[in-house]
Amino acid sequence: MSGTHATSALPAGTPAPAFSLPATPDQMVSLADLSGKPVIIAFYPADWSPVCGDQMALYNEILPEFQKAGAQLVGISVDGVWCHAAFAGDRKLHFPLLADFEPKGAVARSFGVYRDKEGIAERALFVIDAAGIIRWSFVSPLGINPGADGILAVLDNLGAAAPPEGTPS
Repeated sequence: MSGTHATSALPAGTPAPAFSLPATPDQMVSLADLSGKPVIIAFYPADWSPVCGDQMALYNEILPEFQKAGAQLVGISVDGVWCHAAFAGDRKLHFPLLADFEPKGAVARSFGVYRDKEGIAERALFVIDAAGIIRWSFVSPLGINPGADGILAVLDNLGAAAPPEGTPS
């Protein structure tokens, strides 16, 4: 693989593509289900890989920060629902992992973050506002945990744009 990595991740200002993916063998989650509040989408290459485990564990730890901002976090990879269930159970994750399994990587492709050569999603983050518009996207090298600072900064900015709770809008 060459040193330059071309990604076509959808940029800020783009409407987020609609999707509906399985969270469990009998439960689907769609972007429409989550509308009306900010959504954080964390695409990641694979359950069980060391960096992914660390990244998802970090997000699990700071989930209260995301929730305080009114945001819903979802993880998406090309792994199947049973793999996600085992991974989430092992890591005690408290947010849905969605299976972009069949057709493989279709949602990652729609966001511009599917790696055809490896057959996996990029390590990519998207923050989508309550109206379904991407406000921030970031693609990290596969071996690097992007952390949460970027997500938290964007959520703070989204919060600053909204009236404080309790005030009429």
